Amino acid sequence: MARSPRSRRATARRLLTVAAVIASLAALTACGDSSPSAAPAAATPAAAAGPVTIEHKYGTTTIPAPPKRVVSVGFTDQDPVLALGVVPVGIRDWYGDQPDATWPWAHDKLGGAKPTVLSAAEIDPEAVAALKPDLIVGLSSGMTAKDYATLSKIAPTLAQPKQYVDYGTPWQEAQLIIGKALFKQDEAQALVDGVEAQFAAAKAAHPEFDGATAVFGALGNGLVYAYTDQDSRGRILKALGTTVPQQLLTLAGDKFYAEVSTERLDLLDTDALVLLSTDASAISKLQSSKVFKGLRVSKEGRDIPMSDLVVGAEAGFASVLSIPAFLDTFVPVLADALDGDPATAVKAPAQS
Repeated sequence: MARSPRSRRATARRLLTVAAVIASLAALTACGDSSPSAAPAAATPAAAAGPVTIEHKYGTTTIPAPPKRVVSVGFTDQDPVLALGVVPVGIRDWYGDQPDATWPWAHDKLGGAKPTVLSAAEIDPEAVAALKPDLIVGLSSGMTAKDYATLSKIAPTLAQPKQYVDYGTPWQEAQLIIGKALFKQDEAQALVDGVEAQFAAAKAAHPEFDGATAVFGALGNGLVYAYTDQDSRGRILKALGTTVPQQLLTLAGDKFYAEVSTERLDLLDTDALVLLSTDASAISKLQSSKVFKGLRVSKEGRDIPMSDLVVGAEAGFASVLSIPAFLDTFVPVLADALDGDPATAVKAPAQS
């Protein structure tokens, strides 16, 4: 039986960040039991009196008071929630087999709490309802109208903004929307301003980035999935001053990635190319292929292998918690790739 379009897009989202984990994602199940073990979020004074209302793809959601029991059903929504000092009682897993479905850059924010881990597969309304949430956050969930109708009967629910593709909400927007929902708008804005200042500093320090073409490409299923500026990784490159070639944007259409076959690797012949996979041997195999070795980016040594699981996830989550760590690791490597000297060795980014 053919899969539904929604199912295919959800699979693609999980596949595209780290292609090596594609097969296992569909089988992921909840790592925690069904009883809420995370401490409810402490009540905080509202930034302004009265409820807040937030627009999204399926209408509007009104949140009457600061939430105390937040469930994150988006694949990356736990980060902006945790950044504001709120610990979700439930977190949807994505990939990587991380403790509490929370990655190293954010784990300390749990403060020892043990949120229930929800399956990376389809959203399970019963599991969500069992946590007795007063807010459900799903900006990065890819939820359908049917999902929203079901979840919104359980608690006020945030779906993705209508102006972006599914899974394509910019990190700034996600942080500010969630800040509003948690009645912490000023704190959210301060977090966004701080990370944008880091981008500005990195861009100013590296004028060679300005106008250069650069792409993240994830390996999987015999293809390279090239992220556009509708994806978190493409937006990181754009914020540093680089651009995505127009032909890839055209090929992607209304998706956040373009599918590039090994016969059309010429589409990836950019000034810098990041090859993303947790399987380092898969990257090496592509780099050693005849077609790839004929590309200018290969001949000049400006291809960047990225197989470190955590570093790749820092870019994939692209939150106010993960971006600073990623920039520290990645910017020096990108600078080596774009310094105009083919003799410069470009190393694979790795955790420090």
